[in-house]
Amino acid sequence: MPAHPRHSEAAAGPTATAAAQPRVLVLHNRYRIEGGEERSVELQLRALREAGIEHRLFERRSVEAGRAQAATALLRGGLRPAEVARAVRDLRADVVHAHNTLPLVGPGGLAAAREAGAGVVLHLHNLRIFCATGFGERDGAPCFRCHHRRTLPGLVLNCRRSLPEAATYAAALSVHQPALVAAVDRFLAPSAWAAGQVVRLGLPPDRVEALPHFLPDSAFAARSRAGDGEYALVASRLSPEKGIDDAVVACAEAGIPLRVAGAGPERERLEDLAARKGAGVAFLGRIGPEEVRAQLGGAAMVVMPSHYHEFSPYSALEAMAQGVPVVATAMGGLPELLGDGATVPRRDPVALLERLRSLWTDRAARTGEGDDLIARARGRHSQDRYVRALMDLYARVRAS
Repeated sequence: MPAHPRHSEAAAGPTATAAAQPRVLVLHNRYRIEGGEERSVELQLRALREAGIEHRLFERRSVEAGRAQAATALLRGGLRPAEVARAVRDLRADVVHAHNTLPLVGPGGLAAAREAGAGVVLHLHNLRIFCATGFGERDGAPCFRCHHRRTLPGLVLNCRRSLPEAATYAAALSVHQPALVAAVDRFLAPSAWAAGQVVRLGLPPDRVEALPHFLPDSAFAARSRAGDGEYALVASRLSPEKGIDDAVVACAEAGIPLRVAGAGPERERLEDLAARKGAGVAFLGRIGPEEVRAQLGGAAMVVMPSHYHEFSPYSALEAMAQGVPVVATAMGGLPELLGDGATVPRRDPVALLERLRSLWTDRAARTGEGDDLIARARGRHSQDRYVRALMDLYARVRAS
């Protein structure tokens, strides 16, 4: 399958002198169903372009691979690693910044990049290097049975819901993990929680660090309009680990209109649940970023009742930037993102209901909390802060 390189260059900007600038090859295997990781890649490319950093994008796309080819790539540790090495040499890249690599790039592609002379950064947005599904979730609860090279539980539990796929993942993740670790200079995670978790699961602590997501200046509202909001909003993949059924039930009990943006295997079940509860739920289907922004503009709150440990979801950060309060469970990086005391326990329907009701009945509280969230997001997740941290990281990788 052909790669899909895309070249973007700019003159040196104020961030760095031309002599000190790195050349960066951004590497990503796009998912069959695209989501937050693609958003992260797009934003990184924008940040590099606006900082005047010479870069290219090397992509492979899972949607263009058949199941058999994907399985072969997993078991081999990637397909055609020489193409990655060629892209490194063509750009004379100092750094390869990889996001998702499975199944078509794999550890083989990262090793080829390193052998071609580039430092390698692997940006982890989930647990796919340990977990066959990447979620770290099983039966509606967090699951860390698979760790280090111990991947047999994913096969025994058939986490892929296909024994051939489960066997392929169990074998490939275990066999190739040493090569993956050897090929990577630095592992990145978007929250301190996520960085700590991947260390606990088996990565070397001296090579793991947190780099929070950022949003461009245009994503930030001047002030919160949540006090005028007319509904609660869920913007999510519709799958069991997201806990959207909890949002449907709680909003029905609180009498709060709910809009659900997203697609996934849970939609039919959620529609049936909403009908049984007499809930005022509008299912919007999968919508684009601009429509999500429009929906945030009319929302009183965003609901994220996750049952698993979110690394650091863009849906929460984008709500913060627009001044919309986020009602979320205390899972993974969400407390770190939203602040102390801003989350509720997982599977605590009383706490979730009370939080929803308190916001719904107090417009001033929604506005005040929304303004605080804008300030928090600007202070911790600005593009300038991200670029400075990224340049520091690249300098350290180049020097190592």
